[in-house]
Amino acid sequence: HLYISAQQAVLFIDSNKVDLTTQQAFKADGIEIRDYQDSAQFLANISNASVLLDPAKVSIFHEQAIAKDIQVVYDINPSTLFKSRKHESEIAHIRHAMVKDGVALCHFFYWLEKALHQGERISELTIDEKITAYRAQQEGFIGPSFSTIAGFNANGALPHYRATEEHYSFIEGDGLLLIDSGGQYVDGTTDITRVVPVGTPTEQQKRDYTLVLKCHIALAKTIYPEGLAAPLLDSICRHTLWQHGLDYRHGTGHGVGFALNVHEGPQVLSYYAPIHAYSKLREGMILSNEPGLYHEGQYGIRIENLVANRLHSGFEKTYGDFLEFETLTLCPIHLDCIVVDMLTDEEKDWLNGYHQTVQERLAEHLSGDVLDWLIYNTRKI
Repeated sequence: HLYISAQQAVLFIDSNKVDLTTQQAFKADGIEIRDYQDSAQFLANISNASVLLDPAKVSIFHEQAIAKDIQVVYDINPSTLFKSRKHESEIAHIRHAMVKDGVALCHFFYWLEKALHQGERISELTIDEKITAYRAQQEGFIGPSFSTIAGFNANGALPHYRATEEHYSFIEGDGLLLIDSGGQYVDGTTDITRVVPVGTPTEQQKRDYTLVLKCHIALAKTIYPEGLAAPLLDSICRHTLWQHGLDYRHGTGHGVGFALNVHEGPQVLSYYAPIHAYSKLREGMILSNEPGLYHEGQYGIRIENLVANRLHSGFEKTYGDFLEFETLTLCPIHLDCIVVDMLTDEEKDWLNGYHQTVQERLAEHLSGDVLDWLIYNTRKI
């Protein structure tokens, strides 16, 4: 827990969890470290003050520790709102991080396809190691933004699957390989999911993949009023799946930090999330766009890009400002699993336009076989 006033900042934590370098950094920033168990008594000793508590973050135990004569204000942490809306300079840095991430991913996917074609025995653990190694070659890379999810066939049907030394699969035979990964860079945080067809996917897998792609495109193309509650957009994304009696049991989008938490609030794009004063979408917020479809015991599909809420300039102001999504992630969406006839002309235009942008932004940073891979995988359909 962290207490902040005009005079002091106190972090209550088990000191064994904070190494000496971090302790020294906290001290230099004026942050005092106290034992986690001291937090309730500290709150009880507060006098002549009002205290802000975020009810979504603070336990009733700590609320009850505050003296009865202290005014308690229940509200969201102000820094949460400040962080959620990125400044134009932050978004510019994030675009740069996306180029680096895209370059690393092109190298990774080229390696993966070549290795599988040559018959190498690759496990889900190898996927994690390789994708991190390629990102680590990029300037300003700090580390993964979360533990890589690499699930082949049935494992991919578990949205938050993690391969371990005790439980993992090899990538062999026909099927779908779902890879959800991300990087922390000094200039931004990335989070991306792609599905790689291995061998020959079935017609059902192709249809399911195309349905998820249609959902992804529907959200990416949406224009909406500024201040709209984020959960209200979810039905636009899921509409195509719902028309086939299908759905997925996770949110469509979450906020993303700037070289911070890959899951950052308060914005959550999910129809089962509560709507409150802080659900509103504002210019500068970063969201994930990640519809999916999962068949237990068989395979999973998810297509994820990060997007920025940008002001749409094509309308008059009669009904106020409208926002649109700028897709930030730069990586080909695998084409070999698409049933092209299922896409409308508008959906094809979006996909071709996205791939043209990916090629234009990444090509100058690639060469040889990897550049050829990029050009082929961003071809028009």
